[in-house]
Amino acid sequence: MHEWIKEFPAAVTVCDPDGIILEMNDKAAKTFETDGGYGLIGLNMLDCHPEPARSKTERLLAARQKNVYTIEKKGVKKMIYQSPWFQDGIYAGFVELSLEIPFELEHFIRR
Repeated sequence: MHEWIKEFPAAVTVCDPDGIILEMNDKAAKTFETDGGYGLIGLNMLDCHPEPARSKTERLLAARQKNVYTIEKKGVKKMIYQSPWFQDGIYAGFVELSLEIPFELEHFIRR
């Protein structure tokens, strides 16, 4: 992982095509601290997802489809962006970005 990502203020988690966690930054390790934090590297992220999220995640991995949504947990709103990543044009797994966002978010239309 590039050094700048380590302390980036959004959680970044990277897995391989089978769901094995390859990398996490500090924010991701803190977010998943009760599940093992950095100790999750090398484990399958599917094991961290209860149903029906597990089945949905399995489908996303297989279909190589991105998934974007927002959640609210403990008074914090986040945008979750899950997308396939590629290395030399070959599917290499998924990246999940979890960004804290304000409840009221400005929206601009640019032309």
